[in-house]
Amino acid sequence: MCIFVERLSYISGESMKYSIIGAAKSGIAASVLAKQLGHSVFLSESKNKADISAETINKIKQSRIDCEFGGNTNKALEVDCIIVSPGVPRHIPILIEAEKLKIPIISEMEFACQQIENPIIAITGTNGKTTTTSLIEHIFKFAGRKVIAAGNIGIPLSEYVNNLDADTIVVVEISSFQLDRIEKFHPQVAIIMNVTPDHLSYHGTMENYVETKWKIASNQNQNNLLILNYDDVTLSETKEKFLRGTPSIAYFSENSVPMGIGLKQDDIIFLQQHNEEVLMAKQDLALPGIHNTYNSMAAALAARYFDIPNDNIRESLKTFKAVEHRLELVRTIGGVAFVNDSKATNINSTWYALQSYKQPIIWIAGGRGDNNNYSLLDGFVSKNVSHIIAIGEEKEAIFNHYCTMKPCIFAEDMEDAVIKAYEVAEKQNVILLSPACKSFDMYDSYGHRGNIFKKIVTGLK
Repeated sequence: MCIFVERLSYISGESMKYSIIGAAKSGIAASVLAKQLGHSVFLSESKNKADISAETINKIKQSRIDCEFGGNTNKALEVDCIIVSPGVPRHIPILIEAEKLKIPIISEMEFACQQIENPIIAITGTNGKTTTTSLIEHIFKFAGRKVIAAGNIGIPLSEYVNNLDADTIVVVEISSFQLDRIEKFHPQVAIIMNVTPDHLSYHGTMENYVETKWKIASNQNQNNLLILNYDDVTLSETKEKFLRGTPSIAYFSENSVPMGIGLKQDDIIFLQQHNEEVLMAKQDLALPGIHNTYNSMAAALAARYFDIPNDNIRESLKTFKAVEHRLELVRTIGGVAFVNDSKATNINSTWYALQSYKQPIIWIAGGRGDNNNYSLLDGFVSKNVSHIIAIGEEKEAIFNHYCTMKPCIFAEDMEDAVIKAYEVAEKQNVILLSPACKSFDMYDSYGHRGNIFKKIVTGLK
């Protein structure tokens, strides 16, 4: 089948030749950085030019980047190295051919990290990455340290590379897509929050997904720290199989741990060889829910590695404000709280959300499923949820699963869902958008979905 390719060509004569596959945010950032570093750059995007934003096209033109739209041609193989945008499918023809030709393929995160010598704190996991990354950034800023947060949290690291001071701590949220193509990526502190099934359409199997998560520590040494969730079954069962580096290990847990941080009664305590040091009362954390206790404990361990005083850690964890689209209180009307948890794009994330409130929950759920097993939520739905509003492609699956357990209502779109939820709400209820599904059936991203929810809620009278 013939594909039509549009090219914008400029003259370049630099020594290294890079092609970047994918013109999403990270691909554009890598292209611009490679160009700034004096390399020859070719950007290849399978989408048609008409489907690319005007802002992106302007960046390409301003940086004078040679590019093609509408398909990946063999010109993308006439290079020394290929940089892949996160989420570009692993087995597209151009990458299969590159592997046959033994052309190195790396992620944008790998490329950016090769250009810096700053200390790196890297956070991965199925859930909790964004909040933990933001918590760490907040702690360091509160302590007066130079820090930036980049990566999967929103701004590609490549955008920061040319403007980093030598003493800036780089905190990166790193997804399994970004870890998939690393080679030398070497964080001083690596954190794995948890691992539950996700993105299996990309990775193929759960084992591949788990192995990719463990890559975060593959280049660490004995002077580095790996922070792990002591309570995560998958991490416990696969540590010996997939952990290839030799870092020091510290754990976080809702109980006690051999080394790290945990809970004792209602206090968060640091533990080291049976020595205990109280950090703060759990009830003083700014964010509710056991998942946020985990996030806060992991962030505290990372801060301790860089000698942040306990007083700074404590006050930071007391004053932190919720990440947008993650258990974000939008508005309270007549005693009814509207909470935006659009970032809950899988079952595990919603599992945490449904246990975060003592008030009865009216749960807005649905979107694009990923072999969702809703039975994993049954216990919290039975105990904490009063009504379910089902939307999106999964609405029938959700309705059919829960209609004998709780009152379930179909909604045509987000506005319909919010109105119907508000109609059945009583004082002291929480209307919780926590979809447990991807957003791509109706929206561009979970952020787009959350913003629509907030706009509707803000307009309620």
